[in-house]
Amino acid sequence: MCGITGWISYERDLRAEADILDRMTATMDCRGPDDRGTWIDGPAGLGHRRLAIIDLPGGRQPMTAEAGGDIAGKQSIVIVYSGETYNYTELRAELASRGHRFSTESDTEVVLRGYIEWGAAVAERLNGMYAFAIWDGRDRKLRLVRDRMGIKPLYYSPTPDGVLFGSEPKAILANPLARRAVGLDGLRELFVMVKTPGHAFWDGMREVEPGTVVTISPEGVRTDVYWTLETREHTDDRDASVAHVRELLDDIVRRQLVADVPRCVLLSGGLDSSTLTALSAQQLAETGQKIRSFAVDFVGQAKNFVPDPIRADPDTPFVHAVAEHSGTVHQDIVLDAEALTDLDARRTVIRARDMPAGLGDMDTSLYLLFKEIRDHSTVALSGESADEVFGGYQDFFNEDARRGGTFPWLVKFVENFGDDLSLLRPELQQAMDLPTYVADCYQTAVATIERLPGESDFEFGMRRVCHLYLTRFVRFLLDRKDRLSMAVGLEVRVPFCDHRLVEYVYNAPWAIKSFDGREKSLLREAAADVLPRSVYDRVKSPYPSTQDPRYAIALRARVADLLAQPSHRVFDLVDPVAVRRMVDDSGPAIMQAGRRGLERTLDLALWFEMYQPEVSLTV
Repeated sequence: MCGITGWISYERDLRAEADILDRMTATMDCRGPDDRGTWIDGPAGLGHRRLAIIDLPGGRQPMTAEAGGDIAGKQSIVIVYSGETYNYTELRAELASRGHRFSTESDTEVVLRGYIEWGAAVAERLNGMYAFAIWDGRDRKLRLVRDRMGIKPLYYSPTPDGVLFGSEPKAILANPLARRAVGLDGLRELFVMVKTPGHAFWDGMREVEPGTVVTISPEGVRTDVYWTLETREHTDDRDASVAHVRELLDDIVRRQLVADVPRCVLLSGGLDSSTLTALSAQQLAETGQKIRSFAVDFVGQAKNFVPDPIRADPDTPFVHAVAEHSGTVHQDIVLDAEALTDLDARRTVIRARDMPAGLGDMDTSLYLLFKEIRDHSTVALSGESADEVFGGYQDFFNEDARRGGTFPWLVKFVENFGDDLSLLRPELQQAMDLPTYVADCYQTAVATIERLPGESDFEFGMRRVCHLYLTRFVRFLLDRKDRLSMAVGLEVRVPFCDHRLVEYVYNAPWAIKSFDGREKSLLREAAADVLPRSVYDRVKSPYPSTQDPRYAIALRARVADLLAQPSHRVFDLVDPVAVRRMVDDSGPAIMQAGRRGLERTLDLALWFEMYQPEVSLTV
């Protein structure tokens, strides 16, 4: 994993600014607790924090190689790298056959040598999750490269004479050239759950888009796309499709279990995580090992569970069935209301995400889960993204969502998760004009979707839903997963984001993806032989949210304390009258819909206190 950052300034010698680069690098401490390093030469400065996963004694960064250049003599080529390349052993062998010599066993050196051999096109050969920056002294250019699915984050902010970049916005914000400013577009994306490619929450900042290389030179910034989600004809029948999905999953899990540190799986008892758990257990059993598994739970959740529109049953019974069936070394992480309302934990979540993301206890509990896991393991496999790849959400079967016209997850979002827009000041709601913003974003998103010749209206409509989830929704979840796991130095791998699997399943017709009329039919059949029957038959249930009424009571008390501070900056955005109504009327609500506005208010307040941002409400 790791955290990377850097500064390119063509009009100054950054050796005189080493302390600033150190401060930028220090913001990445949580992402890389094992080592740190910086490199500066003239206009270029790179910083790195390391989480050691492969080749623990080697692989220090920034990593440097020397190569011939346009200027007489040797020129430095320097890389700072975050992530994992799962096919690095094959690439290493190919590069060795071409005359390259290696001094470490790390995948970072393979990527660096690959760049020397193939240039930025090395990205097309990588299978993995990665975000890296390469300074090439031969042409005095910086290349920023991000993986195909956007698993690893990477941000940049152009300056008058170069660029600032980092794994997280906080690294860029540590530089005096960056402004802590947020405008209407940033606020809009907070409240609509739409991850617009390239957009960053902070003004003046951009996100390197997935599957993209951004090149910075004295002439400016250039963007080149090396991968997009393409429409292709699917020629396999149902049985062949199931078999190929299983073949891919076996290979993906085998590759992603490779590590020189303790590994585990995140287990929810759903189809996705249970499949990964079973396959991991099966493969490790070949070498006489057992896989550890971890699950999140809440005090009294199974005993007092009340079904809601999106959660039919509690996770724990299914979790335990899978753990027993696969023979894992299992541990439940049980959280109480006190832990979930702890302000220090909530501040850590906001600092990890650099914004008040608004998922309340689901963010806090995920962070606390990762924190506990980190005491036992350094690498975890997660079932994240299977719903987007295989079609697991209710929206895939909702006629209103299928019909189009807006992002499918927004059709029933308020019904399922509650309305936090009503707490905003009326003038802010008017300025954001979210209906127009969402409509514009939607039209931009669907304009890029390719249709197969002869594809029926229904099949193309389902392709549209799948494409939107894979290019606009999953990136929000991947960013959440990355930030909260790296806040404790835990590497979470996402096998279902392997681009080979994504490409194959995306192009399978909906008739094959749901051949038995249920969600994720392809995945269910591909893993049928390794799953307990109860999990095979289980209906999709999203990440859990506590139903403990004490959580809502404590939350209401926190927000009531805010109301006693009428000059607090949070009331520049939220309407204190609306907030008071929520505090007085919500009661000890146990449903997410009854407390979303309270959680959002508290998160916004803490974000104002921590970041002291400039907020502009004008277009």
